[in-house]
Amino acid sequence: MGILTYKDTQFYLDGKPFTVISGAMHYFRIPREYWHDRLLKLKECGFNTVETYTCWNLHERREGEFDFSGNLDLAAYIEEAANLGLNVILRPGPYICAEWEFGGLPSWLLSYENMTLRCYDEAFLSKVRRYYGELLPRIRPYLAANGGNIFMLQIENEYGSYGNDKKYMQAIVDIYRENDMDCLLFTSDGPTFTMLQGGSMEGYLCVGNFGSKPKENYETMKAFRENQPFMCGEYWCGWFDHWGEDHHVRPADEIVSDVEDFMEIGASFNFYMFHGGTNFGFTNGANYAEKFDPTITSYDYNAPLNEAGDRTETYYRIRETIGKYVPLPPLSAKDCEKAAYGKVELTEKADLFANLDNLTSPVHVAAPKFMEDIGQDFGYTLYRTTVHGASDGWGLGIDKVHDRAQIFVDGEKKATIERWNRDSYNTGLGLPLAKGESVSLDILCENMGRVNYGNKILDRKGIKGVRFGQQYHFDWDMYPLTMDDLSSLEFKKAENLTAPAFYRGFLNIECNPCDTFIRLDGFTKGFVKVNGINIGRYFNTAGPQKTLYVPAPFLNQGKNEIIVFESDSITDPTVEFTNVHELG
Repeated sequence: MGILTYKDTQFYLDGKPFTVISGAMHYFRIPREYWHDRLLKLKECGFNTVETYTCWNLHERREGEFDFSGNLDLAAYIEEAANLGLNVILRPGPYICAEWEFGGLPSWLLSYENMTLRCYDEAFLSKVRRYYGELLPRIRPYLAANGGNIFMLQIENEYGSYGNDKKYMQAIVDIYRENDMDCLLFTSDGPTFTMLQGGSMEGYLCVGNFGSKPKENYETMKAFRENQPFMCGEYWCGWFDHWGEDHHVRPADEIVSDVEDFMEIGASFNFYMFHGGTNFGFTNGANYAEKFDPTITSYDYNAPLNEAGDRTETYYRIRETIGKYVPLPPLSAKDCEKAAYGKVELTEKADLFANLDNLTSPVHVAAPKFMEDIGQDFGYTLYRTTVHGASDGWGLGIDKVHDRAQIFVDGEKKATIERWNRDSYNTGLGLPLAKGESVSLDILCENMGRVNYGNKILDRKGIKGVRFGQQYHFDWDMYPLTMDDLSSLEFKKAENLTAPAFYRGFLNIECNPCDTFIRLDGFTKGFVKVNGINIGRYFNTAGPQKTLYVPAPFLNQGKNEIIVFESDSITDPTVEFTNVHELG
């Protein structure tokens, strides 16, 4: 560890030539109890640096309320790396992409309709300044200039893929300086002249992000800016998965060949990802190119350490390649033991509609609003109204559905609208009612993850514009369902398999808990909580992911509560804990 500088094409650490060999691992995607294990495995692969983003949307989930505790204790993560002799590259955003919900931006920003994000808009910068005012003093003691191990600090994130506002980029630098962040600053962008021109800044190191052909990209970077070290800020060793796709894999031969090229030309690089981890809870992001594509729960990413932190064939071959050029520490870390605890029947049920008052309080509105308008970030929103006759039965239509809406009439499901399936908007549902008749209309809308990249990141969630034919319907109650606390649910014996509902059972573990994976073959779509911890979504009819990772630190010796929320349909209320992870 030391102060990183550069002159011409060479990095120097405390004045000695240095090559950055880094891997990305996000503290917020890894159980805190496993930070040491994952970092140790990074070091034992021959890497000297760890890189991490920071997640504004979890650190400031509610505007003005900050959380740096538990799994969000960034300072503790940096200290863990320092104890292992690892340098740190910190990428505080404020936007991070990362296939993370809204690219790490807090959803409450979307309630400011006149605010423009990621540019020199003083309203936006005032929010960034407040966040950095909480974040940066916590990590300032760990800067290399202060004797710590943070030796690189990124300005924004892949900004040239989004914009070209140099005044905004300079404002981020100014906030760093105001907070005494004395560190080597850099930008990172895709290796095209347009992206590099838009996202780089004169006087600061610019690095390129790519997933292949290091030697060719070296020439591109050199042509854009000479006399600086060549570094790949994100070497994409794999890719992420959307629901409905095949699981992405990549041959080890390709990755090892690229590592050989990096080492041969003396280039610095950062593996994205070295260990991907998990999008626990509702933290996954989404993409929107031709259609809306939400990301799955697993962030395995085909990384050298898989989602459960186990070494892969690729890990060992990367280590062997790096070992040709630098001394390697001995292998000492062990992969975590996996257990197949078997099947657990979920014998208790709590109907969602019967438990609304136990979960939340309604907000009355004239017309349906987006989640952000009522201060909700994650989860589901239930829209409830009464439709009175007489009516001619004109077809039900919804102008905007972000992202998946299930429609219930008097508690019976009638249709499902999915944002990525335009045909589903034609529900064919009409409500012909005689004078004096009325029905209850419920619309359960799920936030499947805000867009994290590109020109559609202003991704408000919920529904807008419910109408029958051309006539808009008004007078609604909105029930925000973040699903944070399920302790007030009233469970009864599960006699009928209906949805939407919560199903509960208990897993007994006699010995110290091990990592495991949960299968939900009899379920369709929803999420799972283990001892109150949301381990993520499942979507069995879409795939590719068929099991969810359950880390040992989330489990207890003895009794463990398992709650599954099923939104669609269920054929068998049994889950299975297996020692085999199936990602498709």
